[in-house]
Amino acid sequence: MSDTSKEVVHLVWGRPSGGGVSASLFRRWSQGFVFSESERSALEQFEGGPCAVIAPVQAFLLKNILFNTEGSNWKDISGEVNCVIFFSSHQQLLALRKSNRRSCAPLSVKSWSQPASIRHRPFTWPPGLVPRPQTALTSQTATQSLSPVSLLTHQLLWLLRSLALRGFTVLYRKGLSGLAELREAVLSLYDTWRNKFGVLLFLYSVIHTKGIQNIENEIEDTSEPLIDPVYGHGSQSLINLLVTGDAVSNVWDGDRECSGMKLHGIHQQASVGFLTLMESLHYCKVGAFLKSPKFPIWILGSETHLSVFFTKEMALVAPESPSEQARRVFQIFDPEVNGFIPDTLLEDVMKSLDLVSDPDYVNLMKSKLDPEGLGIVLLGQFLLEFFPDQDSVIPDSFPVYHYNGLKQSNHNEKVSYVEGTALIMGFEDPMVRTDDTPVKRCLQTKWPYIELLWTTERSPSLN
Repeated sequence: MSDTSKEVVHLVWGRPSGGGVSASLFRRWSQGFVFSESERSALEQFEGGPCAVIAPVQAFLLKNILFNTEGSNWKDISGEVNCVIFFSSHQQLLALRKSNRRSCAPLSVKSWSQPASIRHRPFTWPPGLVPRPQTALTSQTATQSLSPVSLLTHQLLWLLRSLALRGFTVLYRKGLSGLAELREAVLSLYDTWRNKFGVLLFLYSVIHTKGIQNIENEIEDTSEPLIDPVYGHGSQSLINLLVTGDAVSNVWDGDRECSGMKLHGIHQQASVGFLTLMESLHYCKVGAFLKSPKFPIWILGSETHLSVFFTKEMALVAPESPSEQARRVFQIFDPEVNGFIPDTLLEDVMKSLDLVSDPDYVNLMKSKLDPEGLGIVLLGQFLLEFFPDQDSVIPDSFPVYHYNGLKQSNHNEKVSYVEGTALIMGFEDPMVRTDDTPVKRCLQTKWPYIELLWTTERSPSLN
């Protein structure tokens, strides 16, 4: 078995220590890309863990359905069209990873010269390596000469070898002629994507496409694998790799210096966005490149799971108007979203917006914006003074949808999109208090005054 295959296993699952990769964790990740019977374009997730791959694929799938296909009734696309869009999404994800290589190092995994009939036949496990429940793994008859740990290791390495045997690795070598060839190759592997290990095979192909060394150069702590060895959750590096093409560990814009260390962030606007509940808890701050993507589709992160929030309203990702920029900057100095700031911060806000910030003028504005001398400046008064008669490009209300791939997180355990209406309020507007759910708190990291009205009896689950 090649050293490259072992390096991929270490990068994804971590280096062996103690008991190695647990059988239950590996089983949770052993699933293909399967569509829901209740929603033609919604992928199902069987157990916790693989959402780190499934949610980004779902986000790109929705991008292609909503904005790259004709017809208004996007939920009723035919199975054939859905299949083509699914493969197009895979192609775009793989092409993004290829285009984001910082250097192009050739792979050491060999491209096996096997006939097409062998390369594309249904995947089968070799004798003695068929996955079994954890209890069976410990039996003498199941393991024969292999321990549970080495059996799992052989299973992982066999998956990688099957990639090469089926002509998969060769797609992402330097000899790739173009996107047309990539598209044809991806389409030819339909059964591979759907089989029990489709998600893992896709993840390994992404890693080969990007290059192991390139990924390791971007990850902040190379000792941490892409999949948590205890809980099985995908790391932020894995999420960023699939969403942006870079396996950086942070979600802010650009790079930052910390105690002499350079910490890498996001360097360009993503096609689909990312918001996290962790920001509402003040654990992190997502930058504009992820908060304001090219298309109005956002992956939502909770403490343990990823789901997708989306809409067809392109105004949400349109360039900011001057008043919207002013509102956003004002809220930077109002992290608790009180709708006001101390008057001592007025000069900083004005400087950030490139307004006249001469001390005498600032003092004049303080007197005008705070005539009662309360020591505060209201957001509404600030916008009315400096940005009058400027309406937001974002509509007051628009339809939204939420996707959660776990059956148990959906009504009647049927994976389907939950439809609702979003209201973007201003602090100066009368408040319409709807709920205080994790989904809403996550979305408030981008739209502080958003309210959600869902068509279902209960709000969709973030977990």
